[in-house]
Amino acid sequence: MELISPTDLIFLLGESREHPMHVGGLSLYELPDGAGPDFVRELYEDVVAIEDFQPTFRKHPATLLGGVANVGWAYDDDVDLDYHLRRSALPSPGRIRDLLELTSRLHGTLLDRHRPLWEAHLIEGVPDGRFAVYTKVHHALLDGVSALKLTERTLATDPEDTEVRAPWALAPKMRSRSSAASPVNRLLRTVTDTAGAVAGVAPSTIKLARAALLEQQLTLPFGAPKTILNGKIGGARRVAAQSWPQDRIKRVKRAAGVTVNDVVLAMCAGALRAYLLERQALPDTPLIAMVPVSLRSEADAHAGGNQVGAVLCNLATDLEDPALRLATISDSMAGNKKVFAELPKIQAMALSAALLSPLSLVLLPGVVGNTPPPFNVVISNVPGPRQPMYWKGARLTGNYPLSIAMDGQAVNITLASNADQLDFGIVGCRRSVPSLQRLLGHLEDALKDLERAVCD
Repeated sequence: MELISPTDLIFLLGESREHPMHVGGLSLYELPDGAGPDFVRELYEDVVAIEDFQPTFRKHPATLLGGVANVGWAYDDDVDLDYHLRRSALPSPGRIRDLLELTSRLHGTLLDRHRPLWEAHLIEGVPDGRFAVYTKVHHALLDGVSALKLTERTLATDPEDTEVRAPWALAPKMRSRSSAASPVNRLLRTVTDTAGAVAGVAPSTIKLARAALLEQQLTLPFGAPKTILNGKIGGARRVAAQSWPQDRIKRVKRAAGVTVNDVVLAMCAGALRAYLLERQALPDTPLIAMVPVSLRSEADAHAGGNQVGAVLCNLATDLEDPALRLATISDSMAGNKKVFAELPKIQAMALSAALLSPLSLVLLPGVVGNTPPPFNVVISNVPGPRQPMYWKGARLTGNYPLSIAMDGQAVNITLASNADQLDFGIVGCRRSVPSLQRLLGHLEDALKDLERAVCD
């Protein structure tokens, strides 16, 4: 049995019916030229035949003698693939609205802890001769970056490559020397590294305090206003998804002298501002976004577990001028990232943990309703494939990441690059964030406003 790491244990202990703790993804594929009516069925049969399961896809929380749970991982030697891989179809005539409604229901249900913590759904009947794949995996097994990289490795850049690969059969692409060590050595290394991090933070305390507080370069939690997005949530979810050409976003980037991520954050800021305005719920002070930042090196890009840091960003939703809003967002991100850039990775993770620690308070009764939120929304930009990708010749036309909503954080916006486009996936509480799909229209309007403000 393998002990569950403290980071991964947080996602297990924090899960409830109202707070499913899995990350997911909705992928759209275009059938290859000449594909027959049985293409999806044959693809399903090819995938079912792949029964080589890597350890990540065989494990679930173990229950020890005496009923003690969530201490270690148990590994299934015989995975029931018929349970984990499911074939579905939309009611005819299938619409994208029907696909998103099905995905919303699937994303709101808990994974069975008595089985390995993942599912995949192959969905037929999507309009325009397409099919879809919805996958979900518990955040205790993989973070969003790892999950996306695994999916990417099942695909090919050559449309003539018809080999079918499945993510559960793919071994980690790279293994560091430490990952090959014995469990005892890995545990000792973890204890040593953690002790070193604690000791290492002390000498940089004065430097951090000066940078973060005196120079006000670091946005700190609990400076966010309370909004309708920051109350208690239910367990049902609604998802929305749409793609935008990268050329449009890069045109704004070049004209304003900012980063692509700055433009993305400004799009989200404009959309949230418009959504709250139409509900007469826009606060006078700016919304604050938590922006995850990957702390992985190339050597561990495909490893399991979680290596994610975070910065807080001023979204400037109190400003009506989209150009000024973009400039404010860019300045906020640059100042926050400067603080992290001056720290070793393990200390940067410790600082991220301090910024995210208020999220643990949502588990305490009455906290969400009686305290200001640490931040208002999570916005994550995940790197994806840079060129067209294919699965048995079927072209990947959309790859929408879907993440986690929780008490005090009723909306999550995650996007991934996909060849020449950016694919946005939005997850929200079905009850407390009505008409979630309107955010898609507001994102388009926000991008148009930025184009007029800085490009014309």
